[in-house]
Amino acid sequence: MEKQRKKQGLAFVLALGVLCLTEAAFAAETAKSTAAPTKTMPVVEVKAKGETPPFLSDVSGTKIYAGKKTSVTVLKEDAPALSNNNYRQALAKVPGLLVSEETTPLVSLGYRGLDPHRGQFIQIMKDGIPIHADMFGYPEAYYTPILQSVDKIEFIRGGAGLMYGPQPGGALNYVTKMPRLDTKFSAYSENIFGSDQYFSTYEALSGTVGPAGYHAYIHEREGNGFRQANSDYEVISSGLKVALFQNTDTRLTFFYDEYHEKHGEPGGLTRAAADSDRTSVTRFNDRFRLERYYGGLILEKEFSDTTQLDARVYGGHYRRWSKRQRGGGFGTLPTGATSNSNDIEEQDFYNLGFEPRLRHDYELFGETHTLTAGTHTFFSHAPRVDERGASPTAETGDVRKVAERDSAYFSVFLENLFRLGKLKVTPGVRLEHFWQSIEEKVNLDKTTVPLADESTFDFVPLFGLGVAYEVSKALEVYTNFSQAYRPKIFTQAVPNGTNQTVNSDLEEGKSWQYDAGLRGQPLPFVNYDMSYFILNFDDQIGTVGSSVENVGDMRTHGLEFAWEADVIGAYDFFAGTEHGQTLGALAPFMAMTFMDAEFNAGPNEGRQPQYAPKYNVRFGLNYKWRDRVHVNFLGTFLGRHFADDASTPNREIPSYKVWDLTAEINLLKNAFDTFDLSIFGGINNIFDEKYFARVRSDGIDPAYGRNVYGGVKVALG
Repeated sequence: MEKQRKKQGLAFVLALGVLCLTEAAFAAETAKSTAAPTKTMPVVEVKAKGETPPFLSDVSGTKIYAGKKTSVTVLKEDAPALSNNNYRQALAKVPGLLVSEETTPLVSLGYRGLDPHRGQFIQIMKDGIPIHADMFGYPEAYYTPILQSVDKIEFIRGGAGLMYGPQPGGALNYVTKMPRLDTKFSAYSENIFGSDQYFSTYEALSGTVGPAGYHAYIHEREGNGFRQANSDYEVISSGLKVALFQNTDTRLTFFYDEYHEKHGEPGGLTRAAADSDRTSVTRFNDRFRLERYYGGLILEKEFSDTTQLDARVYGGHYRRWSKRQRGGGFGTLPTGATSNSNDIEEQDFYNLGFEPRLRHDYELFGETHTLTAGTHTFFSHAPRVDERGASPTAETGDVRKVAERDSAYFSVFLENLFRLGKLKVTPGVRLEHFWQSIEEKVNLDKTTVPLADESTFDFVPLFGLGVAYEVSKALEVYTNFSQAYRPKIFTQAVPNGTNQTVNSDLEEGKSWQYDAGLRGQPLPFVNYDMSYFILNFDDQIGTVGSSVENVGDMRTHGLEFAWEADVIGAYDFFAGTEHGQTLGALAPFMAMTFMDAEFNAGPNEGRQPQYAPKYNVRFGLNYKWRDRVHVNFLGTFLGRHFADDASTPNREIPSYKVWDLTAEINLLKNAFDTFDLSIFGGINNIFDEKYFARVRSDGIDPAYGRNVYGGVKVALG
């Protein structure tokens, strides 16, 4: 019943939104003949001379990327239809990012030795809007967009992401699909079946009527997972985007998203159990649920060809709920008297944010320079309630802990791109103001110390500098240096565990990063990007015994390399032939990171930071023929590493290699000028590699073995 009500509610929201949109558009169309003529909006994106994917242009809208290390993945171009939000494939061409794989719908992304859990050290955004539960107090992205709704994924490396947030892991931005401009109505349907009772459906409507464009979707996927029990999951998601005046100098985009997700947590395994039977289970009653309701408004206003304003207002409610049986250890079944009870945790996040950005181009000394400035304001109210259930399956229980948590954030940032011939210099500054307060109302575990009532304020100025020099059309040299910081999160400011204390001189983590590299497109069929990086992260916060304190300084350095070439295009170029028109494009690609990371101070001195393998290599082959056939063969190789900063033996992750094959065939292309029909499918982990990429406190989370899927896509209009 609960599932049915959710589906009905989501369908109602979409139907109501599309109905209102249609009526508004009809009224606008009726009044069109009497309306004043509108000004045609110039192209928003300002591309750098010679700019080509997979790099972001020097200036795009109100954002400056000159002198920064960036990547952009256009999902439709870079991979055939993906299934189940497979990030190993979606981010295959992005060097540096580490996917800490799991078989739930949740996602964990690491970067240069930073903790990957829910991408908490990366500023993760959707259309430029942060999507963490709380930007700073609880910066975990339990929600990520459905990849079918995403047009492209942008990644701005390390400190180069300074203009988008202070997180040391950089900025990852999902750019979602906009309403179609070329039709009043179009429909799209995608249905997939796969191993372990996997099923996914995605339905979308898109078009533009008069001044109003709309894009609406609804998605559901579910499966039983490969574990023996309690590995089922279900996702129900929907979204509505309405864009007004898309072809004028003022564009308004309204959006609303809902996301409901639930899954079992079958529990971790010991190494011996994972090697003998990766399908075994140690937790039969642990469950997780997530709800997210978010909406907002994006204004894009061009005052002239040289001045543009973007403003985003967003907010909503984010609810995280879990229940976990007590009495278990690392990879072991719950035992003892405590196993007859469970811990039930609910955290709610009520968020509101506002971010205006202004870009202005101006002339000085015969060159055109670009200034961008803005502010970001964010408020969060995040109550937390912990209960103790009277049985392993209890949904409610006796209240043991209640805390009121609030945060407020205000930043001011400014960047200026100076152009001096072929030299581009981009200094930037970001002034961070962060208030956080936590008041414990109830904590039955604290019998000898008073309840916490803490308030803190941090002011942190951050600086950055990007430099790029265009040696030729085929070669650009770039370098970037930026600072970042990591404030105390809620559970570090006031620990929730029994008898935990906070060191009186606890400092926020501070980091700086440096990138230097070469990139370009020397010929039409090849592009490359290679760089050297250093990440220095001081005063990391962690736990030593029962004390939360600064646990050490980390230094990571290494090489990143990305390359792609079309071999048929290369032959045509040098031989003067046109085989590409008949044979298509055959493009091998590589994305490699070689890294050396070590703690150079603190309790973990001399140890390797978590999720920092010596190598993280992906390479593959991408074949496309006339927009009718698309095949991708991908290999992923990761070196041995650890899942904690202490290099604990049972947290070791051995090296592994995984191969994936995906393909899509368009059977009917624009049939009757309106209809497309495609079939697609894939084999993940073709050679059934027995590996794991994630270890939690309850044990090893084994990765999926060989699994297959197949589906049909239908497009109308």
